[in-house]
Amino acid sequence: MILEVVSLSIHPGQTAEFRAAYLQASKVISQAKGYISHEMQRSVDVEDHYLLLVKWQTRDDHVIGFRESPLFLEWRRLIGPFFAGTPAVEHYEFFA
Repeated sequence: MILEVVSLSIHPGQTAEFRAAYLQASKVISQAKGYISHEMQRSVDVEDHYLLLVKWQTRDDHVIGFRESPLFLEWRRLIGPFFAGTPAVEHYEFFA
């Protein structure tokens, strides 16, 4: 299992709109092959900053299966306009 960790900031003042779009986008990502689960965390220290955690069966399920699919285009169409910059993405392997 792989954990995708995405650090992202949204444009100031768009929290409500971003949350609504994220709920729609959640339905999209959950259809991807290899998808297990996801959750979004909002920073209590940095305004408009979020941490997205997505569990995948394999890294390729995310990098190839999802990111090269029409589902990713729909995901980005819904939430991408709120990004204040390019999100930082890393993958982590469970080992314990």
